[in-house]
Amino acid sequence: MIPFSILDLAPVSAGSTISASFSNSKTLAQYAEALGYNRYWLAEHHNMPGIASAATALLISHLAAATSRIRLGAGGIMLPNHSPLVIAEQFGTLATLYPDRIDLGVGRAPGSDQQTARALRRNRMETEEQFPTDILELQQYFGPVKAEQEVQAVPGQNLNVPLWILGSSLYGAQLAAHLGLPYAFASHFAPSMMTEAVQLYRRQFKPSAQLDKPYLMLALNVFAAETTAQARHLFTSPQQQFVNLIRGVPGLLPAPVEDMDQIWQAHEKSYVDKALACSVVGNAAEVKKGILDFVTTHQPDELMLTCMMHDPEARQKSFQTAAELITT
Repeated sequence: MIPFSILDLAPVSAGSTISASFSNSKTLAQYAEALGYNRYWLAEHHNMPGIASAATALLISHLAAATSRIRLGAGGIMLPNHSPLVIAEQFGTLATLYPDRIDLGVGRAPGSDQQTARALRRNRMETEEQFPTDILELQQYFGPVKAEQEVQAVPGQNLNVPLWILGSSLYGAQLAAHLGLPYAFASHFAPSMMTEAVQLYRRQFKPSAQLDKPYLMLALNVFAAETTAQARHLFTSPQQQFVNLIRGVPGLLPAPVEDMDQIWQAHEKSYVDKALACSVVGNAAEVKKGILDFVTTHQPDELMLTCMMHDPEARQKSFQTAAELITT
């Protein structure tokens, strides 16, 4: 079986706290390591009450200190929000503290609304259009110091922190292929261009110093429970969360409900169904079959599972069910 990994947004459930969210992520990272998962990534989001992973590098360090083997990383850092030098220093520090365990996935979206993006960038003029240039700058900071290089990342230089390109469109696939970098597609919330992006990435890939052949990771929502009905009930939490985003009222991760039809309108249901199309929801047998079918159909080199469940114990059990496929 291909490697399995976990994407965690450090969800803050309704009725809970950010402190509890961090504790839950720590417990889940330790559990994931024991279960045999390959990586544990956290994602940068801002101004979203239900997601606590805004200071992504700090949370990565917290989880890396509590584990010993599993790779920790960003899935990802939204590079237009930051100076490449600052990110290089942060992840150079992480790579020094936790050698051979740190990944840096980068995306070009702000990970927030435009007003928040402006607050993050302050007086900076950089935009998403400078994303390729920023990546090249990052690579320079992680590589050997050049004779004419006036600015160095300390720590950072010569650490060769693995870079990943994240995306949900053809742009990211094309850039990852051109630069010869591994590519992670956000199929867990934006799957519409997945097939085309995967084909483009593999077709146009150019070998690089980091990677000699394409390496593709796809994301998949996995909601496993004892019964199909229980799993579908748990799945109403992210469904509600998406409805709230559509309505412009993001909040804490909602508790599950019995009937989504009492909450969403027809056009909202259509949008959410499309956004969460790459989801496997059901009992253990159904989830295992769903994962295997997804892998067989799309042939990723690695699978990144995510699960925005309101109950952290139910979330652990869901990842445990998926992990049973790792050793088969």
